[in-house]
Amino acid sequence: MNRHEPKIYLLPNLMTAGNLFCGFAAVLKIIEAALLNNNGDPVAHSYHEALAFILGACVFDLLDGRVARLGGHESPFGREFDSLADVVSFGLAPALLVYQIVLKDFHRTGWVIAFVYLLCGTLRLARFNCIAALPKEEDEIKQHCNEFIGFPIPAAAGLIASLTLFMLWLEEGERTIGRWKFALPALLLFLSFMMFSHVRYPSFKGLSWRTQRSLPRFLLIIVVLVFAGLNYEWMPAILFVTFLLYGFIRPLLSRPMRAEIEDEADMKTDE
Repeated sequence: MNRHEPKIYLLPNLMTAGNLFCGFAAVLKIIEAALLNNNGDPVAHSYHEALAFILGACVFDLLDGRVARLGGHESPFGREFDSLADVVSFGLAPALLVYQIVLKDFHRTGWVIAFVYLLCGTLRLARFNCIAALPKEEDEIKQHCNEFIGFPIPAAAGLIASLTLFMLWLEEGERTIGRWKFALPALLLFLSFMMFSHVRYPSFKGLSWRTQRSLPRFLLIIVVLVFAGLNYEWMPAILFVTFLLYGFIRPLLSRPMRAEIEDEADMKTDE
């Protein structure tokens, strides 16, 4: 084998491929909604499917890194592949979604707002890859692994998708989202700014398949996940908004409290 050939590990990159497929399917569903809308047909079903695919991409993105770290299979190829998939799933798909729902009414201004989000998301991913490729001292590596500087683009896309899903739920039975849709352009610009802000967010990379938790905490996590699944119309929006706000609250918390929430220190894992 050519020693310069990049190593491609199957399972982590399958997760990334799943992320990319969800982004591609979301774009197709948004285009389908646009065609239906032009014909005067109901579009809510297509939007629901597009939103489900964007949220599904978030799940695949959450899994790929953990699968790679579990097997010790992190690689430059995986990092680049993941970022390219993220551009489609978390950059293009949300920007196109908000454009189709509301920004198309603003003509060229709508183009600019949607593109600013896509541009900021892509630049953030490029910056992240450049930083990840730099040699670092051990203490810097630890800090880099435990934190995101700025709001991560998968969370931004998840927030847009979950809030749009919540708006559709509020306007159930209607062909359009309603007046709340005009909040989406402001949200898009705010998240564009947040992706390049210096607000720090935990990466939760220390949380893995081997992380041990007490039975009460394990049951609490299961209850939250089940409750979110049963109330998918609004519960994911609360979770993503909570994560967004946590970045502003985080500096006010004591280090032990942050460590308890983020699993930064003293985690009991399998040897």
